[in-house]
Amino acid sequence: DYELCEEWGHLYPVPREDLINLHREHLLHLLEIGDMEKALQLLQRIEDPGICLAISEQSLDQHPNLAASHFLADYLTAHFHANLTTARRNEIQALYMGSKVLLTLPELSRVNYFHLSSRPLLMLEQLLMNMKVDWLAVAVQTLHQLLAGQEIGFTVEDIDNLLSKYAEKALNFPFALKEKRS
Repeated sequence: DYELCEEWGHLYPVPREDLINLHREHLLHLLEIGDMEKALQLLQRIEDPGICLAISEQSLDQHPNLAASHFLADYLTAHFHANLTTARRNEIQALYMGSKVLLTLPELSRVNYFHLSSRPLLMLEQLLMNMKVDWLAVAVQTLHQLLAGQEIGFTVEDIDNLLSKYAEKALNFPFALKEKRS
């Protein structure tokens, strides 16, 4: 049905907003069923870069599943880096990195951290508080690789500071001095 509507759009004038809605729904459908190849082909068929940007951003704002969010954040960063404001670019890159970190976690646990996908530092902190040290090690390594040469609102030093803060708290043992009685 989406393809029929797309053909109709080539034959008859369709208002810009309706065209964006059609392509957005088609894109979200393809991403929902996991057909990234067709999703990419759909985005490449759209000739107007403004429409393509609007479709991609609106689709990402619909908060699709993890794989779809990762795909859209990667696509927006790769193709529309210059068209995005600094704040929006940082938000999308943080979502890309957060989704990348989520993909390193065991599949059944991802749902517990999905709501933090756009806030990677908070995700690390949550992993620390949940004592998921093995997962945290992989997440930190992944973020270190992704942050190399990137400006997204936080740095490797911020990660190191977070880890240092919790390491210090873990070693803080409150104790009371006992008096020796003779």
